[in-house]
Amino acid sequence: MTQLRQVFMVLSPRALSYATDALESLFRNSLETLQVRLITDSAEDKRELSEVVGTLVTKGHTCLVYSEKDLADREETLFKRYANLRAFRHGHPCWRKITDPLLLSDPGAELLLLDPDLYFPNRFCFEETPKSGLLLMWQRPNCLFPPEVVRTAIGRGIRLAHHVDIGVAHWRASADLDWLDWLVGSLGGTSLPRIMHIEAIVWSALAMRSGGGHLDPKYWRCWYRSPAKRLMTRIGVSGLKSLRSEPWAELKCFHAGGEAKFWLNAAREKGLLDGRSELSRPGSTIPFVELKPAHFARERALKQVLRALGYYQIFRPA
Repeated sequence: MTQLRQVFMVLSPRALSYATDALESLFRNSLETLQVRLITDSAEDKRELSEVVGTLVTKGHTCLVYSEKDLADREETLFKRYANLRAFRHGHPCWRKITDPLLLSDPGAELLLLDPDLYFPNRFCFEETPKSGLLLMWQRPNCLFPPEVVRTAIGRGIRLAHHVDIGVAHWRASADLDWLDWLVGSLGGTSLPRIMHIEAIVWSALAMRSGGGHLDPKYWRCWYRSPAKRLMTRIGVSGLKSLRSEPWAELKCFHAGGEAKFWLNAAREKGLLDGRSELSRPGSTIPFVELKPAHFARERALKQVLRALGYYQIFRPA
């Protein structure tokens, strides 16, 4: 296949312990030719990432690295009228997964956005990026946090998609910047807490406004810290054994959220991850479902009860 797919990843050198496996498996197993752009913070981070990328076998794919400052002129041009977006770009580094691909792309261009804690175990093709709307991974229950920002969104009539996971996203560089700037300002603007989860709230709002759907979880799977897995961890079951239960031969991509990201390298060395399947056919798309205020209130009430009972303290990650 000759179609050049445009891939973006926000990456710090401090994540290389697991992100190197993500990149190596991506380069090794993609059936499509990729142009990968890594977005990092400082000039020193850029130098370090460039050195690491130079050691990888890229299999004909290209990989470029950009620092935050490299895109300053483009920010000045594209975001000149958007004070909230400019402040957002200089908030938590993860938030630049939303802003910086726009700065690096022509209007309407495809954006395949990846987190660094992924693994691609089989030969695969990405899904087709829709002409409008988003494709996002599905997870349960959701990663919308902190609750006060979710409540702000709900209170201001901003609809949010439920079950959103942001490990992989398909988008196009045709965002309504006026609305996106308004959204960031409505959620809190410069007073937003600088935590990575804010990104998920923005994606969730974008999903309900733009449409699209979830990537097929049969192919695009998120690790879920279920009560059973919490118990396994508590009684000393290793992460490797937890990962053995995943259907690796059936997956295009695995999002190793939470502590699971730190198990990937050992699991790969044990031969648990890599399959021999070729998964070129597209999966189905699951429509987005709105997170209703009453449902969110019930979720928060249940979590408060569990916290009061000591559930999260007992079953916290090791």
